[in-house]
Amino acid sequence: MLWLICGGFLSALGWFTTGLLWCITVVGIPVGLQCFKLASVSLNPFGKEVINGGGAGSFLLNIVWIIFGGLELALSNVMLGLLLCITIIGIPFGLQFFKIAKVALMPFGAEVEREHVL
Repeated sequence: MLWLICGGFLSALGWFTTGLLWCITVVGIPVGLQCFKLASVSLNPFGKEVINGGGAGSFLLNIVWIIFGGLELALSNVMLGLLLCITIIGIPFGLQFFKIAKVALMPFGAEVEREHVL
């Protein structure tokens, strides 16, 4: 619940809205799907890990993504993470924003999976 209050809800709402806007056009649907992935991570990032993969196609799409706004989106999540890391209580939340920034920088080919606890 604290995560949603500390920015998780607004972050997820922003990613979801952006995904809806991208899905208006047929060409933007792949980008919109990545925004929905980021909205899902923003709602509940705890216990999830990001696994980067993909091939040349994902790499090229990530380059286009970075040029057309991905860098700014990732930097905004890094800034939120740094802001939350000012206090000891905010450090776990800041670390989650760093995880979201990693996906926001290069979302194509990235898989978000539950961490397996032994």
